[in-house]
Amino acid sequence: MKHLEHNPLLYSLDNITNNISVGDQNSTECAQIMIPHELFLTLGLISLVENILVVLAIIKNRNLHSPMYYFICCLAVSDMLVSVSNVVETMFMLLTEHGLLVVTPHMMKHLDNVIDIMICSSVVSSLSFLSTIAADRYITIFYALRYHSIMTTQRAVAVIVIIWLASTISSTLFIVYYKDNAVIVCLVTFFFITLVFTAVLYLHMFILAHVHSRRIIAFHKSRRQATSMKGAITLTILLGVFIICWGPFFLHLILILTCPKSPYCTCFFSHFNLFLILIICNSLIDPLIYAYRSQELRKTLKELVLCSWCFVM
Repeated sequence: MKHLEHNPLLYSLDNITNNISVGDQNSTECAQIMIPHELFLTLGLISLVENILVVLAIIKNRNLHSPMYYFICCLAVSDMLVSVSNVVETMFMLLTEHGLLVVTPHMMKHLDNVIDIMICSSVVSSLSFLSTIAADRYITIFYALRYHSIMTTQRAVAVIVIIWLASTISSTLFIVYYKDNAVIVCLVTFFFITLVFTAVLYLHMFILAHVHSRRIIAFHKSRRQATSMKGAITLTILLGVFIICWGPFFLHLILILTCPKSPYCTCFFSHFNLFLILIICNSLIDPLIYAYRSQELRKTLKELVLCSWCFVM
């Protein structure tokens, strides 16, 4: 993933930009920022540990056994895919560079395919679960009395299974047909569709919730709505962080389709490693948002950290 020539999907995209003339390359000087492999490895390990703790906390605490936290757990697993793929690839690169591991081109190709599928599955599943959580919060706020009959555990599990199956199958197809520009078009289109869908739901939620809050008198109902709105705000923060961290990557894809030979676009392409750092940072920041916004989850995470610390000591 870090070296485009080692990544089938990104390599096919990079081939387009390699067709620019020498004159175009000289017309715009772009200093490529070199990021050490150790930084990738460190961030990947930290984000991996954080997301594992989130998953364990949700499993451990029965108070967190609700559809929304099931979806958050899956979102953490999606982030783990990025972390695992980053750690595995970085370790392979470090070991081969120091002569401690000999990898044949055939093995490297299969490894790259697996890593590409994990990355694609992560972005597709993350977008899907963000949209699903938005829908869940929407139902919680506007269909509060029917929520438990609408969003049952069985339905939540069915949604999770469907999303993971669709993410895995679509990601595999993306890698198989990585040479086709339709793959990039599909990824970018899916990105914007899910963003628009989620934005519309949130806009409707915040507008109507503001109006309804003036009409609610009963304490238990106002408390329920406040809790639901807190969940909606949390997911708004998650969505904003996702856009900031993944936005440059999708802009990279869009520019490859629209201006692959432009020297200015080529300059943007040269900072691809920075985009990868942002993607890893998204996996690192999400667990901090979960812990900051949920007191129950924060309490359980503290217990897990203390237990693991006592076990090590």
